Amino acid sequence: NATCDRLAAGFKALGVGKGDRVMLFTSNVPEMVLICLALNKLGAIWVPICTDYKGEWLLDSLQRSRADILVTDGEHWDTVAAIRDQLELTHCIALEEDVAAANGLRSYASLLDHEPYTTDYSELDWGDTCAILWTSGTTGKSKGVMVAHNNWIRSNVLGTQLQYTAEPGDIVYCAMPLYNAGAWITCVARALLAGVGVVIEKKFSVSSFMARVKKFNATQTFAVGSMGVFLMSQPEKPDDADNPLREALIVPMPPAMWDDFEKRFDVKLIRSGLGQSECLLSLNHEHSGVRAPMYALGWPPPDVDVRLFDDDGNEVPDGEPGEICVRPLAENVLFNGYFDNPEATAGAFRGEWFLTGDMARKDPENGAFYFVDRKKDAVRFAGRNISTLEVESVALRHPEVQEVAAFGIPSAALDSEDELKLNVVRTPGSELSPEELCRFLNDNAPHYFVPRYLDMVESLPYTPTNKVQKYKLREAGVGPDTWDLKTSGFEVRR
Repeated sequence: NATCDRLAAGFKALGVGKGDRVMLFTSNVPEMVLICLALNKLGAIWVPICTDYKGEWLLDSLQRSRADILVTDGEHWDTVAAIRDQLELTHCIALEEDVAAANGLRSYASLLDHEPYTTDYSELDWGDTCAILWTSGTTGKSKGVMVAHNNWIRSNVLGTQLQYTAEPGDIVYCAMPLYNAGAWITCVARALLAGVGVVIEKKFSVSSFMARVKKFNATQTFAVGSMGVFLMSQPEKPDDADNPLREALIVPMPPAMWDDFEKRFDVKLIRSGLGQSECLLSLNHEHSGVRAPMYALGWPPPDVDVRLFDDDGNEVPDGEPGEICVRPLAENVLFNGYFDNPEATAGAFRGEWFLTGDMARKDPENGAFYFVDRKKDAVRFAGRNISTLEVESVALRHPEVQEVAAFGIPSAALDSEDELKLNVVRTPGSELSPEELCRFLNDNAPHYFVPRYLDMVESLPYTPTNKVQKYKLREAGVGPDTWDLKTSGFEVRR
């Protein structure tokens, strides 16, 4: 807390105050946590940027954040330097002193060289925005979710109370990126609120995950479902169960792997839940001391109402699939809207109900919700929701791409995820190869925009209203001549 007070004073000396935005483009490091907390003491807003972004993708995110201060680190400085001239930055801060000195930047250490700032909490309101979390853009261009202080604190408290148990000496292992709300709610804030330790790993590594867990004597961890699958895909070792983990929250864990995972690693898997940046922790695995059934999302906490509706806004009968819709029953428990995008904010609601775009069914007997499918046109890969529209927009920037359709093919490894496939119509006379297009995607977008499968085709099927009939492409799937990333020898640069 004392460090945060000094950091707050350092940022205040740079002119940062209530409502101002500061961008963070750094690896997972403790300094990032301290900076975010310090900014909130000032009433300022922290805006984390996905570290997979580069080039035009990064430039667009930074420009749309409309902030004139950026915090970065040595690992990402070259990426920032390549576009710095196109940014209107008042200050650029490096976490490492040598990086700052070599490039004429301010250093993190210089922010600490101030008398502690004393927060006047009377100037802050529970409904003020504390962070802007950029979505993955499942229905179009990524949107900045404005999270209120009350929403953030409420979600972190609920996550601490209802997800893990807490025992003296607990250590939470966090290998999820800190630009993702899940890493905060399930790891960082949970450790702060429960008074336990947390290990913040720079990035996830399947080969060293358990070794790192053992090194730090971690007792709890959080991961997305694909990470659990990756761990299970590793060669079994006689000492797999010889690890300190007591509990793991892996969302979603494939049902077929649940028992095998618990047995192999001798760890208790916590039930699932539902939360988006817009409506954090709308469903939780525990209610009134009762744990949700296996594989269930659980029940809503008392400050939100969750119901399932059809496309016409009618509530569906229990047992039938419908879109998960969330209504607040208290102030500031949903997001404050999308930053600089009132149209998208209005479109996300039907009356007072927030439309999640996810489908579920409600158990007629116990009222628990079960996830069914995603309504949004997105591809779920490696724990990310990838917008097919954004993949297509990058591919179409290649001069030899005339038309393109991006869509998901069900993954053989994980039922809840997809493999990305592109069908591409080349410009007349073009001999563009799959490898050339994939290198273009890899160089101009996040690495996960490189598709698993790709077909060069003569045409795409369209509706009378000129919309690509992607269901036909999904039905066609993968053919004998389809290019496959796994067998092509193509190297994806991360």
